[in-house]
Amino acid sequence: MRLAEPTPVRVGPEDVDEVHAFLSACDLTVAGLSDPGVRLWTVRDAAGTVVGTTGYETGPDGRHVLLRSVAVGPTLRGSGRGAALARFAMTEASAAGARRAWLFSRRSGPFWQGLGFVAADRQELATVLAGTAQVELFRSTGQLAREVAWSRSLVP
Repeated sequence: MRLAEPTPVRVGPEDVDEVHAFLSACDLTVAGLSDPGVRLWTVRDAAGTVVGTTGYETGPDGRHVLLRSVAVGPTLRGSGRGAALARFAMTEASAAGARRAWLFSRRSGPFWQGLGFVAADRQELATVLAGTAQVELFRSTGQLAREVAWSRSLVP
């Protein structure tokens, strides 16, 4: 499914508070949204309200990325828009040189499996993505031990 208009737009510093509020309402991690290694995009409705987000954090070697902030508002759920946003982030990460995508998800395994992700070792994820905001937050709070990791290649 191709991403329908509007195309995701890169988040700037002026957008971070609104994205933070949207992701909080979607019950997703909001730590480090303005960190330099985090790339985020939004989709807005005709009124300019954020209705979807997607993004990733780049790991220290540039070959691994942590997908995060893939979310759609209630009116878009089940429309295929979330999958399109996830694919958009993976395409952007691949174009930037990433070779493997990782993510944490305790609730959305079937969604991610539908996009080619397989269960992964969370300690391996934490090792290859050490220093990223989400990994370091999960380490410091003990949440890492409760997370479910997923991974897939970005190489065709």
